Amino acid sequence: MIRVRLIGVQLKFLCAEWQRVIRILRVLESLPHQFGSNWKMAKPKMKLFIFLILFGVLTVIFISKWNHNFRHAAVYIAGNLYWGTPSSISSSLDIHNTPISMKSIIPIKNSSHFAVSAFIDHRISKAIRVISIIKRNSMQPLYCFYCNNDRACESTMAKIEIHSDHFDFPFGASDVLCQGKHTQNATHVAISAEISDNNNLDFLPVKNRVNNESFKYNFTICISSLFGDYNNVLQFAQSMEMYKLLGVQRVVIYNTSCGSDLDKLLQHYEKEGILEIVPWPIDQFLNPSAGWHAKLHKGELQYYGQLVTLNECIYRHMYESKYVLLNDIDEIIMPYKYANLALLMEDLQQEHRYVTVFIIENHIFPKTQFEESGKFRRPEWKNIPGINIMEHIYREPDRKNIFNPTKMIINPRNMMQTSVHSSLQHIGKVYRVPPDVCRIIHVRTPLQGSLTKEQLIVDTRVWDFAQELITNVNRALKLSGLLKSQK
Repeated sequence: MIRVRLIGVQLKFLCAEWQRVIRILRVLESLPHQFGSNWKMAKPKMKLFIFLILFGVLTVIFISKWNHNFRHAAVYIAGNLYWGTPSSISSSLDIHNTPISMKSIIPIKNSSHFAVSAFIDHRISKAIRVISIIKRNSMQPLYCFYCNNDRACESTMAKIEIHSDHFDFPFGASDVLCQGKHTQNATHVAISAEISDNNNLDFLPVKNRVNNESFKYNFTICISSLFGDYNNVLQFAQSMEMYKLLGVQRVVIYNTSCGSDLDKLLQHYEKEGILEIVPWPIDQFLNPSAGWHAKLHKGELQYYGQLVTLNECIYRHMYESKYVLLNDIDEIIMPYKYANLALLMEDLQQEHRYVTVFIIENHIFPKTQFEESGKFRRPEWKNIPGINIMEHIYREPDRKNIFNPTKMIINPRNMMQTSVHSSLQHIGKVYRVPPDVCRIIHVRTPLQGSLTKEQLIVDTRVWDFAQELITNVNRALKLSGLLKSQK
């Protein structure tokens, strides 16, 4: 039927062009006979000559128009041509032969943009949400092509939502929403800037197709980006073992690059099952910034795509984890009035029934100030690169009129879009947890470097876990091949 309709369109086009030729010939007949008898003798030949020229031009236009329309009405998937309209494409596609990409970053064809991963969003009519990276000054229409297990494919124009936090970098974290018929059945989706050019599209698997009400994990930590020669092995091992003691069952880290020693430790934790490493080769596609300030930290995308990966991680574990913690690699969200995170969140959720975003304050423990007795200066860690958090028990006091930076514990099923320190779009209420209940232990370069040790606050919370923590860290370092057995 579609081919018949296209032929009808082409015939109408041909008739219109012939009518144009006839009008031109009539104009020629009405020209003044200023050339006398020579004009009368030459007129039949001239008319034939003009007719042949116009016929040739008309033929070229007709063929070009025919090909153009057919390209706009066809989708090329897995080496086969399937016919359909631009707004709705149905086909007998063999789903098993469709190439589905497992890459973390995919260039969107005919554009400057990138697609990352795709999820069914059960909160907005089961649309397909594609986590993306959009060049903000190069906006253009985008199209979704999605298929399902019934071997049917559809297409629709996409809705693009650039997140409001982009820190003025050219590229920003974005959502490409595909809203159309049967999106809830889609198994894979591709995004393109041209509906007429669908050759060799990279299809993403569509995740979160089932809205689970029971969860594999209670707590998942999303660590946004690891890049450069970061090789802080000891602090990472201590943090991972502390997470486990606090009740975290899953840690997700987006890895662009790291030091060789840390890579060994990452492989150990991945093999153990607690760590999920997502390859993040953003530097192969863009010039990512190593900071958050566009004028100070040059680049095309904020902090190696931190906002992209945080949002991706939330959707990745939306129906796998009851809670998701959003913090950096050198931060520990530490309960102070509870033994672990489960007890903390049980009480907080009972007291604040409609809260879905819990804000946790960040407190700095300067790495330049050391505990004086040296009792946790372990000899076996002497040659392990990195910071020993157990030696840094001095906390900076709150600064007047300055709010401490924050991170979050969230219910991922109520989060739509997030920034680093706060939510951008969510369902439910926000609660700022008092720091005496829970705070972030962040051992790093001081923010108040002029303060003396006497002006800092002694905070030995990590020592409450000392015995188990030391044993577990040593075990992890040995299994990673970084710590040789002591004779």
